[in-house]
Amino acid sequence: MSGKGASGREGGRSLKQRVKTARKRTVSQTRWLERQLNDPYVARAKREGYKSRAAYKLKEMDEKFHLFRPGQRVLDLGAAPGGWSQVAAARVGSVEGRGRVIGIDLLDIDPLPGVEFTVMDFLDEDAPERLKAMLGGQADVVMSDMAANATGHKKTDHLKIVALAELAIDFARQVLAPGGAFVAKVLQGGTEGQLLADLKRDFAVVRHVKPAASRADSAELYVLATGFRGGKTSPAVADG
Repeated sequence: MSGKGASGREGGRSLKQRVKTARKRTVSQTRWLERQLNDPYVARAKREGYKSRAAYKLKEMDEKFHLFRPGQRVLDLGAAPGGWSQVAAARVGSVEGRGRVIGIDLLDIDPLPGVEFTVMDFLDEDAPERLKAMLGGQADVVMSDMAANATGHKKTDHLKIVALAELAIDFARQVLAPGGAFVAKVLQGGTEGQLLADLKRDFAVVRHVKPAASRADSAELYVLATGFRGGKTSPAVADG
């Protein structure tokens, strides 16, 4: 998904909207709401039935790097509201009963075709074994679009989201099948380079990806690692 044609206009009429600052709404909250209302991917997600605009980020990564294949087992960490799980279910065929998609979160998630949601903390000691049992084996893909609550301080927010990605990587090592893939959100800021170096020890190819659906003014990036070695170590190939 390239985003072509998503110009912010529909039927020749500008979609741009301004939001008045309510008494109980902060300036930052007002800006966020205004950005949502003016975002062509938000409007497109509503039209096409996706739970979130984030679905287009995963669709683009899959179309470019072939992350999914029919029949795969997929784990979605921090799955709410379910946009990534929706994409995975369609790509692996779990809607038709061919693959398996498990989405976990600390929050309840509304049911979606082809996805099994469960309330769980992936940091629980027994989470890896419980989830492998639910999948019926090791995962082929572990994905995480999780983000820690923002503080507004760029350095702090960067460190928090990278730390969350590192925890997700540790989890992925416990559940991934050889040849499996891992994708997670990070933020630009310097220390994500160390995270890539860590991934290269266990995956054949490691990339930084900035999907078109990721806002241009955002520091958001994704790390995409493929070819899990299952604990074996050998020289890695990096592809930016």
